[in-house]
Amino acid sequence: MLVLVAPGQGAQTPGFLTPWLELPGAADRLGAWSDAIGLDLAHYGTQADADAIRDTAVAQPLLVAAGLLSAAALGDIVPGAVAGHSVGEITAAAYAGVLDDTAALTLVRKRGLAMAEAAAITETGMSALLGGDPEVSVAHLEKLGLTPANMNGAGQIVAAGTMEQLAALNEDKPEGVRKVVPLKVAGAFHTHHMGPAVEKLAEAAKELVPADPTVAYVSNKDGRTVTTGTEVLERLVGQVANPVRWDLCMETFKELGVTALIEACPGGTLTGLAKRALPGVKTLALKTRDDLDAARELVAEHA
Repeated sequence: MLVLVAPGQGAQTPGFLTPWLELPGAADRLGAWSDAIGLDLAHYGTQADADAIRDTAVAQPLLVAAGLLSAAALGDIVPGAVAGHSVGEITAAAYAGVLDDTAALTLVRKRGLAMAEAAAITETGMSALLGGDPEVSVAHLEKLGLTPANMNGAGQIVAAGTMEQLAALNEDKPEGVRKVVPLKVAGAFHTHHMGPAVEKLAEAAKELVPADPTVAYVSNKDGRTVTTGTEVLERLVGQVANPVRWDLCMETFKELGVTALIEACPGGTLTGLAKRALPGVKTLALKTRDDLDAARELVAEHA
């Protein structure tokens, strides 16, 4: 059984879309999406520097576009399940047929703009904690006023809050944590700081007519499999200000009997977590076109 997953913000790097635009029809698709959302995705994916693509309003649609292009390059596959980390949930919703590609890009463009506006209210950020006991770390974060915004499993938690709170974390790490790594994001996503963005996204969602998922859609709110398009859309809205429970998603993958995991472009983060948390599951990250042949072999064996 194959699960197709999509990464979240922070996975983007300058020029990462360049090799994908050499695929037949890819540039045309990206151009149409760019026109639909009023953002030059080709420019940001091939020429823009790291600071430009760190902008939340740019990074989020760029990641969804990359996830859609790279998955389409695998051909007409039917995975056993799909899931996404943070903004990757919108990519996964498109994989599952809940939203068409243009609707997914339109929604994520509004999501990115709304979250960027919310992040501008207070200077906030996120840092990854590597190692340590989750219960000990969560209690320590709460003591510092931080939110465990991403419970990623495999010994990784992402803390979110004000820059002052994150600075305090650097000086006072939880017991057992090896390292605290600042992330390339522009705000405290999946926390109460994103409250204003939830309201705007809820308005945007009213314009969409979601279909029910055609494959198992695993929600990172709680790792549950969601069966209706209406609930998927509701969760996409609320997820902006709620913690990501990727650890519970991976537990569900185990329960579903997943034997292989492919992470869409720009892959690497989620496959790294899976290698530690899902022993025995074959993993592959789509980083460039060179990964496609191996991915197709994995699809043939497991999808």
